[in-house]
Parts: sequence; C-alpha cells; structure tokens
Amino acid sequence: MLTGQPTGSLQGAYYNSVISYGSAPSQRYHKVHLVPFGEYIPLKAFWGWVLDVLHIPLSDFARGAVDQRPLAIGGQRVAANICYEDAFGEEIIRQLPEASVLVNVSNLAWFGDSFAPWQHAQMSQMRALETGRMMLRATNTGVTAIIDARGHVLASLPLFTAGSLSGEIQGYAGTTPYVRWGNAPVLALWGILGGVLLAIAIRRRP
Repeated sequence: MLTGQPTGSLQGAYYNSVISYGSAPSQRYHKVHLVPFGEYIPLKAFWGWVLDVLHIPLSDFARGAVDQRPLAIGGQRVAANICYEDAFGEEIIRQLPEASVLVNVSNLAWFGDSFAPWQHAQMSQMRALETGRMMLRATNTGVTAIIDARGHVLASLPLFTAGSLSGEIQGYAGTTPYVRWGNAPVLALWGILGGVLLAIAIRRRP
C-alpha cells in the first residue's frame, strides 16, 4: 500500500511524502518540487513573518533529494510523484529508465468543480505517453484513474465520489526518446527557429 502523509518532525525538517506499507520494508519518497507559499515560504528572511502571523501548520516543508530512486514494490519499481510534480516531464524522467510504473498522489480539493482536475489528469496522460509507463493516480476529489502506457485512461472514478478503483497494471522497461533526451530537442528547435527569425528581422532592417 502507498499513502501520502507528512513525515519528519515539527521540531526539525519535515516532508510531504509517499510511504509504502506492506510485507517489504517501508520506503519513502519526499516531494522535490514544492508549491511556493503552499508548501514552503520563499525568501524566508522577507516572508517568514507570514508563518508567525497565520500559524499555518505544515506550511514549510523541506525539499526532498533530487536523486531519489524508485520504490521497490510488488516486483515493480515505482516512480512516485506528488500533486503537480507530474506537470514537469523532465523531473519525472529522473527516476527512469529504472522505474517500471508511475504513481501520482494528489490533493486536488483546492480546485473544486472546475476544469483543473481534468487538466491535471491530462498531464498524467502525457507523462505516461512520453515515458512508455503506466500511471496510477490517487486523489481525494478526482481524477483517480488508471492510465496505460499510451496515455489512455483505462478506468477512473467520478469526481467527488468516495470509492475504490481496481484494475491490472503492467510494468514496462526500456527507454523512450523523451526519457533519453528530455526537452533538449524541443528547446534546440526553438533556439534554431528564434535564430532564423532574428536573422530575417536583422536582414530586413533598412
């Protein structure tokens, strides 16, 4: 079983984490990409007074290590990510090609009944497609879903509905072009295009 919960100590560093429970030794993934003013306070020397005034619990998480490895669970290597971390493809592929399955746990109650939960699910679909791995999503309000390695939603729960979602998953190995090169090819193409447009603009100047 995987669950999301705070770990650490309020007297020291504490993390937004995914923890495994079961027959194997417990393992942890600590969230790396924190939400400014939601999970940590940037520029504490300037904004630190906000915490003192509002007394918001669990509002200044520590950042997890960038080089965390997948969790070994049920014969699979699980690359966990939390909330909007799956919006950043180059961060997801840090655990690949070692990882065989992707898992996202999210608290999306903030977005209410809007298009945002569906948009977030589409981000998970993109991560599955570009890595060639299945993505399992567990959320408190939606969209909880099983996504195959081609980015198709195999099963999902309705928004704001308590329930459980069952299905079979398949772990995958190998390296896709995106896992190998990340965003570099796209950035290179944009750089070339920008250079060409700049050269054309300079040449057309009187």
